[in-house]
Amino acid sequence: MANIPVAVQMYTLREESEKDFSGTLKKVADIGYQGVEFAGYYDMAAKELRKLIDGLGLKAASSHIPLDVLKRDLSEVITAQHEIGSKKIVCPFLSPEQRNEKGYTELIQTLNDVGKECAKEGLSLCYHNHDFELERLSSGKTALETILDETNPEWLKAEFDIYWLTRAGENPVDWMKRYQDRTPLVHLKDMTTDGEQFFAELGTGGVDLNGVLQQGDQSNVDWWIVEQDKCKRSPFESIEMSLNYFLSKHS
Repeated sequence: MANIPVAVQMYTLREESEKDFSGTLKKVADIGYQGVEFAGYYDMAAKELRKLIDGLGLKAASSHIPLDVLKRDLSEVITAQHEIGSKKIVCPFLSPEQRNEKGYTELIQTLNDVGKECAKEGLSLCYHNHDFELERLSSGKTALETILDETNPEWLKAEFDIYWLTRAGENPVDWMKRYQDRTPLVHLKDMTTDGEQFFAELGTGGVDLNGVLQQGDQSNVDWWIVEQDKCKRSPFESIEMSLNYFLSKHS
């Protein structure tokens, strides 16, 4: 576990990034994160962004790229990853109208096609889950199982979000064990235990973080990625609290 670096998902800091992307990245570095997972580049050219993060001592852990962009502009996406030094591309979300049997069938084909092209370029394509993929299809399997089982393991990996797995009543560690060769990225999140099931700073909720962190080496995790979709305090304060918890588990 101690050898797996930690990044922050920049979606957590989306409002701050809109105002001052460079300054926000500097604060992430100052807090002590080793890397970032991008959710947009805020009109900054890839080469300029690479120069910025290099100067801050940050690594590009991965980039969240919308599905329609992956289908429409894959070559440009791949070029940008090479330029910023990212080895992983993540499909982050599936729109509500696509969450049906036909939509998942089309998604699987797209992920195979995109993942194959990424693999040719030395990149890994990952799929990030929410809770809706844990609903069962007519086959009796969950949509997430179906996505992973019906795609080529060489072309599609998983980015398990442990908050959404837990919220859906699943054990994240079980998923990491089942797909242990396909989990290079894991979203670390916590969830309040007050019935609201709100997003929480690491160590302040009820998600089995210890079990997840202990499973990291066996599951060949490359990056832990802290994300908090919504914060009840300053997002900078939230990500610092989460990093401090993470570091306390490393010592």
